[in-house]
Amino acid sequence: MRTLTSLILLAVIAVGIGFALTEVPFGTPKTEVGGYYLEHGREETGAANTVTSVVVGYRAFDTLGEVTVLFVAALGLGAVLAAAGGAGARREVEPASLVLRTGAILLFPLLVLFGTYIFLHGHLTPGGGFQGGAVIASACLLIYLGSRERIISRVGRTVTESLSGLAFVLIGLIGLAFSAQFLSDFLPKGTLNTLFSAGVIPLIYVAVGFKVGAELGGVIDDMVKETR
Repeated sequence: MRTLTSLILLAVIAVGIGFALTEVPFGTPKTEVGGYYLEHGREETGAANTVTSVVVGYRAFDTLGEVTVLFVAALGLGAVLAAAGGAGARREVEPASLVLRTGAILLFPLLVLFGTYIFLHGHLTPGGGFQGGAVIASACLLIYLGSRERIISRVGRTVTESLSGLAFVLIGLIGLAFSAQFLSDFLPKGTLNTLFSAGVIPLIYVAVGFKVGAELGGVIDDMVKETR
């Protein structure tokens, strides 16, 4: 029965992809909204990356909701693990090998730098706050693997998460004060394809990057503590 269900689902997906490829040529927008984004995105938002112009420009309020969902998920996981843990005996942590520990120490700053680069250049290249934050969180995981006795500072993580979320909301409120629209762009768009361009979009991505990194780092921290 499971095999039959899987085959039916694959057939439905294949038919849907077939209709999409035959009715709509590759690269042609399916809706007027999509065509407007492709035609006017760079001019109106100043972002060279069209995806960024949509996610953090035209639909930045949706992005704020996505960050909120991630925050609630991380908070819920911490609450569940806190309620379920604490009863068993603490297990001894086996130290990591020399190769893993050395590799973690060497790669940690590079991963943090790479994650920062991703969300700082999200308006220019593929990437952004979510991707950069995930890379930074993977650097925290690497430290746990290489130095298993270490833990992420809960105070530092909470402060980073709170300030970055507050920065996102403040940017939106400043836009509301300038043009009566929440998250409206109130900064000069600068020169296209340069780092200091796209108005408030880089600021939003910086806030999202730090918030996502802190939240995913908190999830990793809670799960590591649960396994000890």
